[in-house]
Amino acid sequence: MIDLKQMPENSSSLDQRTFRKLSRLYIVALSTIALSVIISQFLIRKHLNDQQTDSTVINVAGRQRMLSQKLTKEAIMLSSINNLKESTALKNKFQTTLLLWESSHNSLQKGDVNLGLPNNNSDSVASLFQKINPVFNNINEASKRIIEIVETKANNSALDLTSEVEIIKTNESSFLDTMDQIVNQYDFEAEEKVNWLKNLELLLTALTLLILLAELLFVFWPTAKTVQNSISKLLIAEKKAKRMAFEADELSVAKEKSIKELRALTRAMDETLLFARIRPNGTVVEIGTRISKFFGLNKNITNINFSEVISIHEKEQLIIENLISKHKKIGWQGEVKGTTKKGENVWLELAIIPFNAAGNNSELLIIASDITDRKGAQLEIERLTEASFVEKMNQQKIISSKIIENQENEQNRIAKDVHDGIGQMLTGLKYNLESIDLGNIEKAKVKVEQLKLQAEDIIKGIRTATFNLAPPELTDHGVVPAITKLTKELAKLTGKNIVLYSKTKFNVRLDSLIEINIYRITQEAINNAIKYAESTHIIVTITHTEEMLSIVIDDNGKGFDPDKVEKKKNGDGGMGLTFMQERIKYINGRIFLNSEPNKGTKVTLNVPM
Repeated sequence: MIDLKQMPENSSSLDQRTFRKLSRLYIVALSTIALSVIISQFLIRKHLNDQQTDSTVINVAGRQRMLSQKLTKEAIMLSSINNLKESTALKNKFQTTLLLWESSHNSLQKGDVNLGLPNNNSDSVASLFQKINPVFNNINEASKRIIEIVETKANNSALDLTSEVEIIKTNESSFLDTMDQIVNQYDFEAEEKVNWLKNLELLLTALTLLILLAELLFVFWPTAKTVQNSISKLLIAEKKAKRMAFEADELSVAKEKSIKELRALTRAMDETLLFARIRPNGTVVEIGTRISKFFGLNKNITNINFSEVISIHEKEQLIIENLISKHKKIGWQGEVKGTTKKGENVWLELAIIPFNAAGNNSELLIIASDITDRKGAQLEIERLTEASFVEKMNQQKIISSKIIENQENEQNRIAKDVHDGIGQMLTGLKYNLESIDLGNIEKAKVKVEQLKLQAEDIIKGIRTATFNLAPPELTDHGVVPAITKLTKELAKLTGKNIVLYSKTKFNVRLDSLIEINIYRITQEAINNAIKYAESTHIIVTITHTEEMLSIVIDDNGKGFDPDKVEKKKNGDGGMGLTFMQERIKYINGRIFLNSEPNKGTKVTLNVPM
């Protein structure tokens, strides 16, 4: 065994650097061989594919010679046939030969995937095709004229194809000579490719052998030496490993001590906190001693849902399950309600903490504290606050009811006074009429006219006052007929265009207090539009559903900014809106006021059915 103390300090690192260097050389050598093989295969396959197309090209080019001779022969035969049926059949055969000859000629120049012809002619081949193309065009045009002449033939007379046949015969020899040159050029180029491929194979073989030789000299041999040195170092490392094993035993003892301390800490936490471990699906892995005592459960119970530990009620269990499902990845902290096995309500300040347990398994750590007493005090405070608010609202309703009741009493009293006072005036007017001296016709006429005008004014005032104060339609027929009568009368009295639309034909009778308040609010909104808005059109719309009655009063007046309206306690425009709000609150409804300067005003009443 070699003593570690006798080793040079830098020998290990030096050998490692040498080994890494040789390894890199080995990888480079193998990669070079692999690359050369891949390149050779690629080049060889490419040229093999080219040679496959070369044979196809040579075959098609050779076939062109045969097709041109066939065209010449069939053209001569067509010129000597008199029978219409035979000439037509031979024409079709001639046309087929022409199409094949023409398409093959074009494909040899431009390529054709279906025929396996590439579009990669050399300059030499391209120049030969340029030379042969005029000859090809002459033969092609003459052949097409022959087809046209035969197709126009109507009887069994002989065809005059002398000039066309002569053109074909004249150009045929030139075409055959040039096509022979093209075929020979194709064959020559194919042979050159084969020779080039042979040279390439020889070059790649030599390169591969050279690489293998270099690898043997500069990689394998040094690597063998390095492996020998590594074995020596492994023997040295054995001694070092034994020393490390001894140190590991000491670390194991220290670890065992730490585990004992951690268990003691866990035990202390278990005794002082409501503690549990659960899986992400909510099933229990472990529950602490205190939480098991708190909820009256066996500490060793597992594989039950944590929500069943916290509560015996299904609704509370569902809330806890939703919390775990929603926050199993991000954690959560808040208050939850539970119920013990004895039926006692408890409140917990609960924290859900995700963590990875042994084996990298995801679990949730549950830490909770009992806040039942604190939560009870909080709920009691909230209950008292709510009771105070309800009491205040009831007092407000009583005040509103009194205000509305006093208004109704006052309006009824005024209505009675108006009736009594104006009625006496009408009686006196009647007696004055009866006392007119008919002997003086002129004076009697003047007096009668004056008394008529006075009577009309009094009657108009009576109708207006009594209608505004106590509408009989409201008591007899309900809120919609009363509002209908209101709009008609106000339209007559004011000359404004006041229209009512009952879209849903509402005809349900409501409580008398609800009906009178709806009527008064609507009356106030229409009167405001008449008095202050300077409007010409007022539209009242009534709609309803099973739960709600809605009335909208919309005018085209000058409008105003509701945020800038001064809230007065008396005077015109001050108490109107206040009384409308008080009335709507009294019947548990809502009122909405929308207005803008120069854009009119819209008042909406929503009353629950």
